[in-house]
This record gives sequence, structure tokens and C-alpha cells, in this order.
Amino acid sequence: MPYIVSLDFSSGVRVVCELVDEPELEKLLESSPFEAEAERWGDEVYFELPVKLGLKGERTLMEVGEVAYWPDGNCLCIFFGPTPISKDERPVAYSKVKPLGRVVEGLNRLKEVSDGELIRVSIEKR
Repeated sequence: MPYIVSLDFSSGVRVVCELVDEPELEKLLESSPFEAEAERWGDEVYFELPVKLGLKGERTLMEVGEVAYWPDGNCLCIFFGPTPISKDERPVAYSKVKPLGRVVEGLNRLKEVSDGELIRVSIEKR
């Protein structure tokens, strides 16, 4: 997985994700670093991206630790537990998302993130 995304939240939480080799992610690399505002939806943190990605949603049932692109909101989503529409412990996205990778560091700290926190997003290519 050639893209490393570091998320530094204003509360001091740091999360690192590895994303797949997806050509559309070059747009994010060119915008890096950027700042965004964290939003919570159950045990999901998501934030708006500075550029629109040309990716289509594929599924709604996610796994804990997955990172996905939400085309409807132009957001990157991090799933770390059940969302308001989950039937069990597995996260369910609001609408179809495009899975892109996984959290590799800081997954257990995402519960500490609050709505409205500022995030500094840095992306690098391996």
C-alpha cells in the first residue's frame, strides 16, 4: 500500500492509515498537507477533502479499521465500530463507499475524537 495518511487531531490523537495504489489519490497527495474538521457518526470519523475524487461507492458493510472514500459527501471515512445503522458490531456506512485501506496506528484512540476537532492531514507516497 503506497500511500501513508497521517491524521493529527487537535486533541492530540494521532492516526496513521495505509491506502491502496489508487491513481485518484494523487489529487490528495498534491493537496497535502491540508486541514479539515472531524465529524463523528457513531464509531466513524469522517472529514471533507479539499479536492473531488472520481471514485464510485461499492459497499456499505465495513470492517473495523477500514478507511473509505464517501462519494456523496466527498469525505474520507474511518470506521472503528458500529454506526447508527449497524445491526451488530460491524460498521455500516450511510451510503456506498469506496474502500481504500486500513488504519495501521491509533485505531483504539479514535473514540477520543470529538465532533468539530481540527485535523491536519498529511499524505505521502511510498
